[in-house]
Amino acid sequence: MIRSLTFLAILTTQSAALVAAQFVPQASITALHATIAQQQETYIRPAIKLGIDVLADQQFAPLANKRIGLLTHPAGVNRFGVPSVRILKQSKAVNLVALFGPEHGIYGNEKANTPVDNAIDSKTGLPIYSLYGKYRKPTSKMLENLDVLVIDLQDIGTRSYTFISCMKLALEACFENSVEVMVLDRPNPLGGLKVDGPPIEKSWQSYVGAFQVPYVHGMTIGELARMAVSKPGILELTDSQRTNGKLTVVTMNGWRRYMSWPKLGLKWIAPSPNIPDFPAAVGYAMTGLGAQLGSFQHGIGSEFPFRVLTHRTASLDELERELNRRSIPGIAFKRKSLKGGSQTGLYVRITDWGAWRPTELSFHMMQIAALFEPNPFAKATSNQSSLFNKHVGSSSWWNEITQKGSSANRAGFIGVWERQSKQFQLQSRAYWLYD
Repeated sequence: MIRSLTFLAILTTQSAALVAAQFVPQASITALHATIAQQQETYIRPAIKLGIDVLADQQFAPLANKRIGLLTHPAGVNRFGVPSVRILKQSKAVNLVALFGPEHGIYGNEKANTPVDNAIDSKTGLPIYSLYGKYRKPTSKMLENLDVLVIDLQDIGTRSYTFISCMKLALEACFENSVEVMVLDRPNPLGGLKVDGPPIEKSWQSYVGAFQVPYVHGMTIGELARMAVSKPGILELTDSQRTNGKLTVVTMNGWRRYMSWPKLGLKWIAPSPNIPDFPAAVGYAMTGLGAQLGSFQHGIGSEFPFRVLTHRTASLDELERELNRRSIPGIAFKRKSLKGGSQTGLYVRITDWGAWRPTELSFHMMQIAALFEPNPFAKATSNQSSLFNKHVGSSSWWNEITQKGSSANRAGFIGVWERQSKQFQLQSRAYWLYD
């Protein structure tokens, strides 16, 4: 079934054919089958087909006789863990001519916030154009030999995670240069029903906040792409460029909005070094904002990134007592020793997924930071305050926490943001591809 707008085609299929193995050169079939068989042993039964799986079921027909670029990273794999780079490169039906890499590079081995250079891929011999180096938006030169840019990026459902920003700029560049875009859709690991946290004000939009959405947005990357091209004002394009461009979202088969990652039967592959597993993706939404300023640490560098809390000046007893006193809905804290036993922190557990508001803990952390030390927000440098606000996105909250510290009206702000999140979710239904 194909659902179309003037500039938008959404591909779906009900075909049950296995992915990738049918569409590679004969010499590679045996090796690819062996890889899939080996990797299937570590997977539960996949409950869904990803965008790359559905495209393979289509025998890559939408890409026939076109020159293809691929923007991807390590988590860009099919449901059995075979990289999309390999699948497209080995298919006789696909003319893959260039690769594009986001932050951390296509193999995920580059550090965060570290520029990545262009290169030649040693595995395929193709040029890799970095979109996290000299340029973050593809140039006309990068796109001149392409007919279609395929985007296969795993997002984690949180506004400041930069892969959706990379996708947005790629969309914009392709529409400017008359290059088609195909987004291979992937699950939002938090599911499609959690929408939470402050929306970002336009003045704070940046690469860590490219979309004016709540901090936890409840959309897939394909739905965000659909919203970007459908709603004027998101992409910096003329009306002609926006309406004449072409976006195809290859939808998943079997994904529903209630499905968080553990329901999918898929093996987690780290989309970036500090998100090695699903608990880290959950933690990113919970503690990332709360450790932006002040003396909180949230496990980066340990085996529990974004999930284990310590404080540089408060004792663990003091921290545990203060956090437990607040009775934050849906979560609890458990002492956990970090690797080597040199330090113990408070591991954040989800006790009630329904009651859990992903970002609420972060705003408690901000208050606690101002309780256990001189208000770190009041003494922030201009660079620190700018980075904080680019992530949180609310000038009114910045003024509140700066002026009132531990006495800030957290509950009032959370109530306002909750109402705004519900309103956004209603509005975003226009761009949903799944129930």
